Amino acid sequence: MKIRDAISFLRKNGCILIREGARHSIFVNQANNKTSTLPRHNKVDDFLFKKICRDLGIEFKR
Repeated sequence: MKIRDAISFLRKNGCILIREGARHSIFVNQANNKTSTLPRHNKVDDFLFKKICRDLGIEFKR
């Protein structure tokens, strides 16, 4: 999955970007106050993105 699509999916599901680190972006889901980091590479593996969604309490369907 492209990083642009991943960020778009997180934002559509209520997640907000808190800050950007050197190599990761940190998102928070305000509905349940859970956080997770998203690596800033060109692509994110689907397995890793499913784990990020699970950390944020979002159901990922592809």
